[in-house]
Amino acid sequence: MNMNPELPSKVMIRCLVVDDEPLARHSIIDFIEKVDFLEVVGSCASALEASEYVQNGQVDLLFLDINMPYLSGLEFLDSLERPPMAIFTTAYSEHALEGYRLQIVDYLLKPITFQRFYQASLKAQQLFSLTASAKQPVPVDPFLYIRQGEGFQKISWTDILYIEGMQNYAKLHFKNQVLVIHQTMISLEETLPKEKFFRIHKSFLVNIDHIDSIAGGRLSINGQQLPISRTRREALLKEVVYKNLLSR
Repeated sequence: MNMNPELPSKVMIRCLVVDDEPLARHSIIDFIEKVDFLEVVGSCASALEASEYVQNGQVDLLFLDINMPYLSGLEFLDSLERPPMAIFTTAYSEHALEGYRLQIVDYLLKPITFQRFYQASLKAQQLFSLTASAKQPVPVDPFLYIRQGEGFQKISWTDILYIEGMQNYAKLHFKNQVLVIHQTMISLEETLPKEKFFRIHKSFLVNIDHIDSIAGGRLSINGQQLPISRTRREALLKEVVYKNLLSR
């Protein structure tokens, strides 16, 4: 079904549906599947379940319920350092102002009609296109500077084996040294070349040129065994392994 013939088919907005009501999730998923620039990457019954999807950078747009157990949609979105686009789906209107404080794309009141859903989706598409066009290309220069003590140290990202995240700090692992910098995994993932660095876990970003082997849920780099999250394994195989597979 071609809802927007002017949009290239390869431009897809990856959506995560988060709602504690199964029928509500299924309804949103059904709407998403009717729009040719949206695709479902997953659905969750709570904000806690959604956390790994978002931290792994798999989501462009959240369809997010507000009133959920343990952690509300508002609290979840407010806790994210770099949240994806979000459209609230709720039966309650009293949180609308709070939602817009968090710069959400739209606020859908249940029961949601497809017409209203599609209007919100178009808003998300416009914002997604503007954000994509505003991104600066990654410099080809392999050299970077990192702060170490009172000075700065020059490094080459090609020599980084993998990066280990520790809240607002990160460990850069090289063959012969480990450097600790004050930087988040999300900002490092955005800075480093996406064609060379792959997020295998919420705590690990690896340089694919240095991968020695992949088996089950583990990946080996320079003798170190790193975990691959369940949600990232299939993407790793598809985007890294299968493209360079010699024997089948």
